[in-house]
Amino acid sequence: MRPLYKPRPLWAALVASLWMTVAAADVVNGAQIPDGAQKVGENRYRAAGDFEETLKYYRTVYPVQAYPRRSVVNQPGVKAVHIVNPSGKNFEGLNIYEANDEVRIYVVVAAPPPKPVKKAEPKAGKKTR
Repeated sequence: MRPLYKPRPLWAALVASLWMTVAAADVVNGAQIPDGAQKVGENRYRAAGDFEETLKYYRTVYPVQAYPRRSVVNQPGVKAVHIVNPSGKNFEGLNIYEANDEVRIYVVVAAPPPKPVKKAEPKAGKKTR
């Protein structure tokens, strides 16, 4: 007798595991922070992995085609990349840098929209006849 259970395709399990990995990450001002990152300051985090591992994570979360990258600094012993958020909603981008054998992530928060300036209404003065 054949069992009635049919195993799910392997791709379904892979998609589910990838979704759970990305979903487990923290979100700060709309930007995802890798699992295991430690907060070290306001909008600043220390990544658990090395520089290449952190960039690999962000390539899956924020694809290069939709989120452009640019080199920030070019000094010996320091690597830095800025990931631009094209929508600018909640955060302008992320700075990922390695210095002193640490990988840090800085969330560049978007500036709040300017408040509309109200025009002063003319005061009602005394009417002259």
